[in-house]
Amino acid sequence: MNEFEEKKYCEIKEELIQSAIDNKVDTYVTNKNELTHYYNVGKMIIDAQGGETRAKYGDGLIKKYSKKLMVEIDKKYNYRNLMYMRKFYLLFSNEKVNPLGSQLSWTHYRELLKFDDINEINYYIHQMIE
Repeated sequence: MNEFEEKKYCEIKEELIQSAIDNKVDTYVTNKNELTHYYNVGKMIIDAQGGETRAKYGDGLIKKYSKKLMVEIDKKYNYRNLMYMRKFYLLFSNEKVNPLGSQLSWTHYRELLKFDDINEINYYIHQMIE
């Protein structure tokens, strides 16, 4: 390559590197915002159910909420996902989960929240981060 071509190549390369960096930052911010919102929804569900101790008996309320949310906002807010949001809040509000887990996405958490054993959840968080 001549000097001009080399210069243009470097400019293209830098632009593509910056694009990759911007995409990573956007993905991180989007993921962080989504996790924050779902954590907050989990807390609101617990509050609506009368607190953590009574929340175990308030599944009917989540069913009511999910039916309305699926119609008014999006079908992804079904009963199961609202239950996951509640469980997500409970795990993080009590700091039972590996703090490095904040690097994971909601998709990761939906899979992890299928487990009931906190040690198992932390094990898989560690495995995913590795």
